[in-house]
Amino acid sequence: MDARQSKRRANIPRAVSLRDAAQDPSAGHFRALTLFDESAGTARAARNMVGACLQDWGLGHMVDDGRLVVSELVGNVVHHAVPDDCLTQPGAARRIDVLVKAWPGWLFIGVADEDSTPPDLPTREFVSPELVGDFSEALLPDQGRGLLIIQRLADAVWWSPKGPGGKTVWVRFDLDSAT
Repeated sequence: MDARQSKRRANIPRAVSLRDAAQDPSAGHFRALTLFDESAGTARAARNMVGACLQDWGLGHMVDDGRLVVSELVGNVVHHAVPDDCLTQPGAARRIDVLVKAWPGWLFIGVADEDSTPPDLPTREFVSPELVGDFSEALLPDQGRGLLIIQRLADAVWWSPKGPGGKTVWVRFDLDSAT
């Protein structure tokens, strides 16, 4: 190797191994999994992926909350989502994308489906629990309890439209407050 080649090599940044990058929280992390609702193990696969990601990224304290959130969101897709006409394929299973993003200070979990109908995110409590007394079950809505649980666990919950059809429901955890 001549002097010019070695000088060029000296200016090239040293590559960081994938293992080192995966352990460095300043690098951020991202994983995605595409599932189809035809399998009885769809929610289990999503829970396992999220749990493994969080363990790998040194966020073991978030595993239970992350698994519960993704399980509720995937369950909502399986039980309630109806694909938009532009995405409907006769005989095809519904597609579910699970996204997990970690950035210094935040953890994002997103579940995308093929139904652009907005989710019914609970907006507030209508009755004070102190006024209900022994009938606290009267406070529970007929539907949307999973999203209510998610809102109580997470620091933020929202949704965004996706491409020609569908949506993504996002959940954000502030990691500084979770430790």
